[in-house]
Amino acid sequence: MLIALLIPLGFAALLYFGAVLLAAIPQRTVPAPEAMLLGAVTNFFDTLGIGSMAPTAAWMKFRRMVPDRLIPSTMLVGHSGPSIVQAIIFMILLGVEVDPVLLVGCIAALLGGALVGAPLVARAEVWLVQAVVALGLLIAATIFVMINLHLMPGGGTASTLPLPWMLLAFAVNFTLGILVNFGIGNYAPTLIMFSLMGMDPRFAFPVMAGSAGIAGAGASISHIRIGEIDLRVVTGIILGGIPAVFVAAFLVKSMDVAVLRWLVVAVVYYAALVMARSALVGLRARSARSPLSAT
Repeated sequence: MLIALLIPLGFAALLYFGAVLLAAIPQRTVPAPEAMLLGAVTNFFDTLGIGSMAPTAAWMKFRRMVPDRLIPSTMLVGHSGPSIVQAIIFMILLGVEVDPVLLVGCIAALLGGALVGAPLVARAEVWLVQAVVALGLLIAATIFVMINLHLMPGGGTASTLPLPWMLLAFAVNFTLGILVNFGIGNYAPTLIMFSLMGMDPRFAFPVMAGSAGIAGAGASISHIRIGEIDLRVVTGIILGGIPAVFVAAFLVKSMDVAVLRWLVVAVVYYAALVMARSALVGLRARSARSPLSAT
């Protein structure tokens, strides 16, 4: 069964890295050094369960690395490579212990949502993208607060779900697949959902990573084809992130990340407010340009 799960991941990896190379080589893309460092740090802690999307969005916003409307698609494409590596690792470590129907169903649902959402974010107005990213940052920071205050559900011991809960998990993953295109990561919501349903939180990791890897690859290929990304930042995150995943997965035995989460909370909340303000300014400017506003 493990081989059957790893084959789609390997195929997704080939398609993803092939698409990145085909886009980067003709343009003679040089990876951004700052993006390499960002990818290394965020993917190291992503492998530990902290998440990478919110800190990445916060840093990109602070440093103005890319235009706001390109933040979701750029970081999705960049982080998909390290996510695929994470998926392979967690599949090997824990994948065989999870109900294969649940595992495959959640991965397929997230992939479907990601493919549906990819063209939506490319056509969305800048203020809308900013608003969605701000909401995602607020959600992520609030989840970090809940984790640190021990308010997040502890979970149970199950490795599968009853059929009604399983169908609900599929529906939630489809929705998360759409939202991941807007920079809202699927790790924390999936972990909380499975914990509330009584599953062992450890078993959420192969589902989260497998879904993020395959769905991220599918959505990334769409974003690369559309062209609304910064390839210098994308390639930098990939080159910095993949080695960091291996370090975190194989060298780190135990680490107290509570202090790090509090630091992330402060940064992410601030970034969310900045992004929300930008969205409000953009919405007001759009309203001022509207023909209705002149009547």
